[in-house]
Parts: sequence; structure tokens; C-alpha cells
Amino acid sequence: MIYEVNVIRLLSYLVSKGVVTSSQLSPPLQEGVRGLPSLTNSDCIGIECAQCEQACPTSAIQIEQQAEHANVRIDLGNCIACGLCTSICPTATIVNNPSTRTAQSEREHLIIQTSLPPVNTGAVSGGGGIFRRSMAVRVVSTGCSACDLEIGASGNPIFDMERFGVSVVASPRFADALVVTGPVPKAMHEPLRTCYEAMADPRLVIALGTCAISGGVHKNGYTEANGANGIVPVDLYVPGCPPHPWSILFALQMAMQLKARRS
Repeated sequence: MIYEVNVIRLLSYLVSKGVVTSSQLSPPLQEGVRGLPSLTNSDCIGIECAQCEQACPTSAIQIEQQAEHANVRIDLGNCIACGLCTSICPTATIVNNPSTRTAQSEREHLIIQTSLPPVNTGAVSGGGGIFRRSMAVRVVSTGCSACDLEIGASGNPIFDMERFGVSVVASPRFADALVVTGPVPKAMHEPLRTCYEAMADPRLVIALGTCAISGGVHKNGYTEANGANGIVPVDLYVPGCPPHPWSILFALQMAMQLKARRS
């Protein structure tokens, strides 16, 4: 009898709280939340200023002085979203980007410039099959607890990645996609290759976070922690330090369509 009363109380509590799962998919970040930088049409002062270039801790920003104006180049694959450039820029050439649809299928598409139009991010077209809406993921962490925590958050009741058909598996033999987090130091090169080789085709690799893309603040050090590129073939890049759960889910939906197209 006591058990039944407790169950009724629990169900009553859950019903009173309502649905907490977000119905809006990959929405922009709320105002005041720091995302990745983006570029505007506002003219940069150039090398006479160069405050953003000097402040960037990962050398992700380069300013090239041209005849009539300066070209600002930002490698989002190197950016740790520290916000120094957006807060220090006197001309608002660099501003905060609230978008969570940041994943790209090509490494060079993470490089933005004032002299070039931005690359549109969108889901990959094509594909079919009965498993086109499912994705089994094997996560290999090479030293980034922050990205691991955001993957965990992607499965909480607010984001609920399982409603999209995404599940995390323990064995690479059952995985469709290999999600790499951390800068991949030398000690993890061979384990990462072994994990990738254990997967069945078609297999995908997602470099999740700045460290997995380029090494971030760890790059070019004695541990050879320069990201997953060159160790395993990367299919999708998710910038950020760490990426927001919506950015992760957007990338996984892109991965689903890539998998379906290759099947």
C-alpha cells in the first residue's frame, strides 16, 4: 500500500512538471550566451590595430593588409570560443555568432574571411534505407572532459538525442560513427586507429570540438596532439570548446544522412 502511494505521488509530480524536452531543433543560442565568432561587413582597421590577432590564444585569427581594406581570416577549427576577439574588436568586425548549426563536412569550410562569403551549413542531401533515421555512436575520449560532458548533456531530457535515433554503444563493432573528443596525443594515435579499423563500413568519423579538429591550445607540442586529422579520416567537424549540445545533435543528424547516402 505504501509503495502504491509513493508511485502515485511520483507520477503526480512528473505530470505536474510537464514536458521539458525542447521541441525546437538546433535553435540559436540565447542572448548573452557566447558562441563562435563571426564576421560582419564593418571595415577592419587592419594591422594598425590587430588587437584580436594578438589576443587570440590559439593563433586562429590572421589579419592581412590589402590595398583598400584589411582581410580578417578566422579558423573556427582553431577557435576555442574564448570571446576575447569579440570583446576587444573596436569596429565590430568580429561579433558573437549565436548559431548552433556549426558543423561542416570539409575542414576548409571552417575558415571564414571578410573577403569571402560565408559557407552555408546544411544537412547533406540524399540517402534512404530502413536505418536512415538511426545512428550508433562510439565515443573515444582522448583527453577532453568538457566535450564528454556535453555529449552526456545531449542525452538528458532537454535535448534527448535518443528521440532522433542516436544511441551510444560500447563496442566499435556496433558503431556507425566514431566520435573523437580531445586533442589526440601520441599515446592515443594507435588506440584510435584500432577502434576505427574495428568498425564496419560505411563508417564515419566526427571530430568533436576544437581539440579534436586541430589540437586547440595543445597543438604542436611534444605530445603531437594535433587532432584526429591524419590519424583517421574525418567526415564531419564540430567546432567549439566545447560545442553546445544542439551543435552536437545537428552534426549527428548530418552524419545520419551521410551514412544513408553511402549505404
